Amino acid sequence: MKKIFLFALAACAVPGLALANDGIASVSVGGIVFGKTDAIAMKKEVLNISHDLISVDYEFLNESANEVEETIVFPLPPYPVAMQGSDTYYGQPDGFSIRVDGKAVTFQSRLVARSPDGEDVTAQLKKLGFSHKEIAYTPAFAETSGKVAAFTEQQTRQLIKLGLLDKESRDPTWTVEVNYVWRQKFPANRIVRVHHDYRPFFEGGPGATAMYDGFAAAYCTDQSYLNARAKVAARSNGYVNTHNVSYILKTGNTWKNGIEDFTLNIIKRKPDELISLCFPGTFKKLNALTYQVRLANFRPTRDLNVHFGNVEEGGRQDGVMPVLPK
Repeated sequence: MKKIFLFALAACAVPGLALANDGIASVSVGGIVFGKTDAIAMKKEVLNISHDLISVDYEFLNESANEVEETIVFPLPPYPVAMQGSDTYYGQPDGFSIRVDGKAVTFQSRLVARSPDGEDVTAQLKKLGFSHKEIAYTPAFAETSGKVAAFTEQQTRQLIKLGLLDKESRDPTWTVEVNYVWRQKFPANRIVRVHHDYRPFFEGGPGATAMYDGFAAAYCTDQSYLNARAKVAARSNGYVNTHNVSYILKTGNTWKNGIEDFTLNIIKRKPDELISLCFPGTFKKLNALTYQVRLANFRPTRDLNVHFGNVEEGGRQDGVMPVLPK
C-alpha cells in the first residue's frame, strides 16, 4: 500500500482581516457510479478542486466487442427535511451540471426517504398522501421553498406512530436522498466523455489559531503548514478564513480496472492560500496556483478532504433543491 504523504502548501503575503466562518459541516459529493462492470473501463479521470468549484472529466471505454448500455447514477448527498438551524443547504450543490460528449444529459430523478434507522419509508409517506414535493419539502421549509401544506391531524398521528415525526417538537425526522439516473450507451471501442461540475459544500473553520483535536490527522498538516498559518494569523488578528472541502473518491473502485489514469489538480484562487490534505503520490507545482498529482491504476481507499486556508472571506456553501421526480 502506498504511504499517505503530507501535502502542505503555503505562501505568507499579508491578508486582510478574515473572521472564522462557523458554517455547516462539510458535505461530501462524489462522482458518477454504476454497478461493477467487466466491460466498461474508466480510462481517465481529471479532478479539479478549488474551495469554490469542483469539476470532473471522465473518459470511459467499452472494451467488449459489442455496444453496452448501462444505468449511470449521480448520487446527491442526503439531507434532513426538518428545518436546519442555519437553513444552508439541500441535496444539490449550487451550479450543478452533467454533460456527455459535450451535450447536456437528460436524466431522471429517484427520490428515497429514510427513517432515522435508515429504512426506506418512501412508500409509507406516499400512502399517507404525500407528493414527491411534500416528501422532499416539509412545512418547515416554507420560508425558502414556498408554501407546502401543513400535516393533517391524521397524517400527524400516523407520522408519530411511524417514528417519522418528533412527538414534542413536531419536526419530521426522515432524510431525503435524490439520485440522478440516466441510461448511457457505450459503443464498442469508442471513448465516451462525461463532465460534471458544481460549487462544493464546505465546512468553515477552524478560523482561530488554535485548531480542534484531530485536525492535523484529518488534513495531514505538518510544522511548515502550522508556521505559515501562524504568520497569516499574526497579520489578521489571529483569524484565518478557511474552507474544508470533501469529495467521494472510493466510488472509483466500481470500474473495471479502477481509475487507469487519474489526475488531481488542487487549484488556489490566490497565491497566498494555504492548502493541506492527505493523499498518496507526489504533487508537482504547475504554476503559482495549481498543484498536480497523477496516479496509474488508482484504486482509492479513502475519500478526499482538502483544507483551504486564508481564502477570501464570504463564499456560498448552500445548495439548492434537487430536481424531483415528476
